[in-house]
Amino acid sequence: MAEVHIRKVVKKYDEVLAVRGIDLDIRDHEFVVLVGPSGCGKTTTLRMIAGLEDITDGEIAIGGDVVNDVPPKDRDIAMVFQNYALYPHMTVHENMSFGLRLKKFPKDEINRRVDEAARILDITELLDRKPKQLSGGQRQRVAMGRAIVRNPKVFLFDEPLSNLDAKLRVQMRIEIKKVHQKVRTTTVYVTHDQVEAMTLADRVVVMNNGIIEQVGTPNELYHHPKTRFVAGFIGSPAMNFIPCKLQDEGGQLKLRINDGLALPIPPARAGQYGQHKGNGSVLLGLRPEHLTDARSQLDPGVVAFDANLEVTEPMGMETLVYFPINGETVCGRVNPAAGAKDGAPLKMAADLNQMHLIDAKSGLVL
Repeated sequence: MAEVHIRKVVKKYDEVLAVRGIDLDIRDHEFVVLVGPSGCGKTTTLRMIAGLEDITDGEIAIGGDVVNDVPPKDRDIAMVFQNYALYPHMTVHENMSFGLRLKKFPKDEINRRVDEAARILDITELLDRKPKQLSGGQRQRVAMGRAIVRNPKVFLFDEPLSNLDAKLRVQMRIEIKKVHQKVRTTTVYVTHDQVEAMTLADRVVVMNNGIIEQVGTPNELYHHPKTRFVAGFIGSPAMNFIPCKLQDEGGQLKLRINDGLALPIPPARAGQYGQHKGNGSVLLGLRPEHLTDARSQLDPGVVAFDANLEVTEPMGMETLVYFPINGETVCGRVNPAAGAKDGAPLKMAADLNQMHLIDAKSGLVL
């Protein structure tokens, strides 16, 4: 059993609170990703799990044992670093087996574990090479192999793909997911890249300013964010936030954007938002994929409006368009055949069935 439990954990550097009393339960075999902007506390949390940072307050347990005072080498964890941390004078085989040799494992057992890890990672033909003879992706596989051979309770990944180019990052994401499907070791992975988080994780932990904003599956965070921060951080391009007023107009609940634009709330959402009627400080949250070019036939809950495009970005399968609403630059996704051009008008459609309403003062999703 390799569950990880974090209870009221605090990390303080002099007067700076890096982690502010977080609670988190990571299940056995689970792949959990800590994601957030620089300085949010995600790497500090990972290093406290590893034992590389002392805990100011709180408790961390691995496999049912509290490890606050246990040194890193005795925690039965394996860490994959951003810079690979390979010994340049050793072969791939020697790098992967280094930890086992230090622990005086039998030679046959060492060879068996290295060969098995090399097979899983598809690096068998590289075992006699030195790190300088390897590409970035191959070095990352070796670093993962060194962790796998130890058969630890928990894998810890500290932004392992940040040194790779964009194409190789996509390939390595697939490799890491395949390895986890085969090995099924509890994994804690840190990244600032929300695409990595969404594609790899069983559950994503969104951190901000030393606290956990929300924990959930990728789909839960995408469709049901609890705060403005999570709504804006998850998804690319980011969610649009449009200032508006929620008010009753002629017996119908509407979002008043400006004097010339009011969007009717779909009947299915009216009950949810009715209690907030009269709130003059709300934000309409709409993802770019829910702001599209208007079709001749609109589905229920989809509202057409006129937009004056400022910038267009052809992406091949779609075109990103940017236009102003109520002083905010808003992004939408349209069909390449829609005829979107810089500086030209375009009839757009907002799918209010997918809207989020956020209290501008508290930042909470209503």
